[in-house]
Amino acid sequence: MARPKQETPTTGELEVLKVLWKRGPSTVREVLEELNNQERTRAYTSVMSLMNVMADKGLLDREPLGRAFQYSARRPQEKTLGGIVSDILGRVFEGSAPSLVAHLLEESKPNAVELEEIRKALELYEEENHV
Repeated sequence: MARPKQETPTTGELEVLKVLWKRGPSTVREVLEELNNQERTRAYTSVMSLMNVMADKGLLDREPLGRAFQYSARRPQEKTLGGIVSDILGRVFEGSAPSLVAHLLEESKPNAVELEEIRKALELYEEENHV
């Protein structure tokens, strides 16, 4: 039985997307260099295969660039991250924003400065949405 199509990017795909959002359009080699500057080393062929699958899935755009291809994220970071949060909210927290926020606060243990930023974000949300 085939695996169901995943709507949100996998962990590996998200790593590639983060590089592309930061750098902009990049080749496999450029993405590989950035990824290998992080916690673990990856093989060129593994990253190339992953990026080709991502292009086939519609996560990346692929354009010829000389003998290579240049890849770019198809969707902006905010839209992709919003989709991930929406997926987690629905699947894990059954649509309960208070439950999601409570778990987020418990897991992240924000300091006083971060809590103030959260309060400001809530105030801005209330103003913009006339709550």
